Amino acid sequence: MKRATYLLIAGVMAGCIASCSSEKRIAKHRIVTNPINLNYRFQPQDESRREAADPVLEYFKGYYYLFASKSGGYWRSEDLADWEYIPCTTIPTLEDYAPTILPIGDTLYFTASSGQTQIFKNAHPEKDAWEAVDTKLTYRLHDPAFYKDDDGKVYMYWGCSDKEPIMGVEVDPKDGFREIGEAKELIAHHGDKYGWEVPGKNNEEPRQGWNEGPCMLKFEGRYYLQYAAPGTQYRIYGDGIYVGDTPLGPFEYMEDNPFSFKPGGFIGGAGHGHTFQDKYGNYWHVASMTISVRHWFERRLGLFPVAISTRNGMYAHTAWSDYPFSIPDRKTDFDKTDLSMGWNLLSYRKPVQASSALTGYEPSKANDEQIETWWAAETGKKNEWLQVDLQTPMSVNAVHVNFADHNFKVFAPHPPVVYQFVIEGSTDGRKWITLIDEKENTKDEPHCLYPLDKPVNLRYLRICNTKDMEGCFSLSGFRIFGKGEGAVPSKVTGFRAIRNQEDKRIYRFTWDAQKGATGYVLRWGTQKDKLTHAVTVFDHQYEARYFNRDSEYYFSITAFNENGISN
Repeated sequence: MKRATYLLIAGVMAGCIASCSSEKRIAKHRIVTNPINLNYRFQPQDESRREAADPVLEYFKGYYYLFASKSGGYWRSEDLADWEYIPCTTIPTLEDYAPTILPIGDTLYFTASSGQTQIFKNAHPEKDAWEAVDTKLTYRLHDPAFYKDDDGKVYMYWGCSDKEPIMGVEVDPKDGFREIGEAKELIAHHGDKYGWEVPGKNNEEPRQGWNEGPCMLKFEGRYYLQYAAPGTQYRIYGDGIYVGDTPLGPFEYMEDNPFSFKPGGFIGGAGHGHTFQDKYGNYWHVASMTISVRHWFERRLGLFPVAISTRNGMYAHTAWSDYPFSIPDRKTDFDKTDLSMGWNLLSYRKPVQASSALTGYEPSKANDEQIETWWAAETGKKNEWLQVDLQTPMSVNAVHVNFADHNFKVFAPHPPVVYQFVIEGSTDGRKWITLIDEKENTKDEPHCLYPLDKPVNLRYLRICNTKDMEGCFSLSGFRIFGKGEGAVPSKVTGFRAIRNQEDKRIYRFTWDAQKGATGYVLRWGTQKDKLTHAVTVFDHQYEARYFNRDSEYYFSITAFNENGISN
């Protein structure tokens, strides 16, 4: 398969890049960012848009297998970085929402939300050769989840409702997954106490949200039952946890919920996910992220490292997860590192020019750090281009290219949707060098991160279309990462956290605007020495309604720019 051509510089260890946040050299293909760069499928009807959500991921026979709703197939990978797509036609329920998989012995099992529960199996999922199981489970499962305990017993969990609870029951895989005993109610709705369960863009709607997408994890003898809330179309979609001593409870709410949460940054949302261990024993969370512009269910997938301990509980690193980070090839302490490459965002709201633009889709929409907005050229013809001026020469490490598919009329089933282009750099706007050459690309990659072999000092970067295509050449994010040579912002002053005394789920934050700051990272948690949550804000005020009514919180805030992070 044709690969991109990168700028090559002598004296660099082949295929390896130095991280600013550590002394290690990292294989280039293991440097990634969110959303995960998959060939997200266009849907068969409604608005032409890509979608994948409700993911589940398991390690099986030397490969990671990733399933997601409405994808027409699934993916496998040896390293969580490079993914191979496997089209699937032998699972009749593949187009149902919320798939789940379970390895038992030498066989992988699959089911999904459907009117009548059907389970399928495959001992060789690298091949599309799934077979139906004589399924005897009589419960209708919405957002199902398999779980196999250490003693070999198997359980099913399910739930997807703004009224009904999350449920669970033991099943017998040797007898068609027949239920053993009665299903139990495990998690009810408590939006009155837990603000993050309340629906709305800012948790503002006066009703219960949807509790859905359960997942079970066992750690040091205790059972962590996960669930998502309040709705997949919101940036405040997250995953929470109840903890118990048996697979079917009783369960107790984890005070520092939600453990997976990403309301800010380039792309938001971290809900309806699945927590799993990689082959080194590291924990990860794969979850749904939102665009929800063309359709509520226009979604992507995100991958987040997870720290878990009996002392600090469980939390996913999401703050810098849409910046470049590395996939480790060894056991790693995620309580001490978020895997960041230490590269800064250089392109935010820098001057932008383009060959053309449609009204409402101006060039500035390509570097405003919102995947929900995008620049669209007037055509999809060759030589449409977009250029960013960093205003001063900076050391560039990587470019993150996010295509927006504007005015496409693509519907499943469809062949790969392939962009072809070049990315060039310049110090003066006159003499250009090729950084990335994708003129002969054959891969469907709408969210590709391109790390350079070695940092290059540049002021201007531009991307130019090299292929006549349907619709418009368009970008929701042309993001440039590296290191500026100026000063980091000063320490944030004037920070205030004001709690609404009539509704303690609501906080309003204000602080002094710091000179030279690109944005701010607000952190919080219920433990003073472990602030497990974060949101990226590009203003100097913020209101949030997703706190627990009866919890006490600690906060911190830092400023950042292209040069680094304040103290």
